[in-house]
Amino acid sequence: METLKLVASDLLMVVFAPPIMLGIIAKTKAAVAGRKGPPVLQPLYDTIKLLGKGAVYSKTTTWMFRLGPVVSLAAVIAAAALVPLARAPLISFNGDAILFVYLFALGRFVTITAALDTGSSFEGMGASREAAFSSFAEPALILAFASLAYRSGGLTLARMFAPYGGPSAAASTVLALGSLFVVLLAENSRIPVDDPNTHLELTMIHEVMVLDHGGPDLAFILHGAELKLALMASLLVRLVMPEMPLVGAVGSLILGLAATAVVIGLVESSMARLRLIRVPQLLVAAICAATFGLLLTLR
Repeated sequence: METLKLVASDLLMVVFAPPIMLGIIAKTKAAVAGRKGPPVLQPLYDTIKLLGKGAVYSKTTTWMFRLGPVVSLAAVIAAAALVPLARAPLISFNGDAILFVYLFALGRFVTITAALDTGSSFEGMGASREAAFSSFAEPALILAFASLAYRSGGLTLARMFAPYGGPSAAASTVLALGSLFVVLLAENSRIPVDDPNTHLELTMIHEVMVLDHGGPDLAFILHGAELKLALMASLLVRLVMPEMPLVGAVGSLILGLAATAVVIGLVESSMARLRLIRVPQLLVAAICAATFGLLLTLR
């Protein structure tokens, strides 16, 4: 029974938490601007609407263009099975943190390849930026994971993001939180790294790579991106959430995800998008913070 409850809670999180988080971000930004904003469930409505539409494919594209959205969504769903959303992940083994990073990299790779397959210069430009910035974001993510892995004594996400006390742990936890939050913004194309609401091809990164996708393919991409945001936010919440029973853990996770969405909305409302040449500096700062956290753990 406990296993069924865990599977059911994780399934509900994977399906409904990502679009609701995006809706809370939009609501927060609208409230700061003095507007009513769209409904919280608007991203879910958009995904359902896209699933009912057809897709149009250019004659210049190949099978890779159609495979990209499916593989990217499958990779993120597989990563969700490794994340301890409520209490324990559905799948856990020593080294699953490394697989988690590689699954995110796989999703990014097929998205970039699908964008290049269109033969569009605009999508190629976005793919180039995505690859360049990810080369800075991935070291920050890996170093933060290394700090948590050394502290917990294992390479499983469940142990790495379990409650851990001690004065030395507080400083390393804060540094890991900061670096992971910057990685969250970069990996999910949020301000100040990218503006998901922009329609100017010359300034877009992730959005420009999916311009030629439509219908179910675009729905897969959108839900995969939303799920990726929710998974990284779940890791942040798990890092500060105390140990508690399943029901309390699910409730705390939901509140934590909502709070993270509000923080992201406030960040996007209080600052502008960085110039492209400034984005690497932000990511290098995240790398430095993760490195300092690792050094504190090694003391």
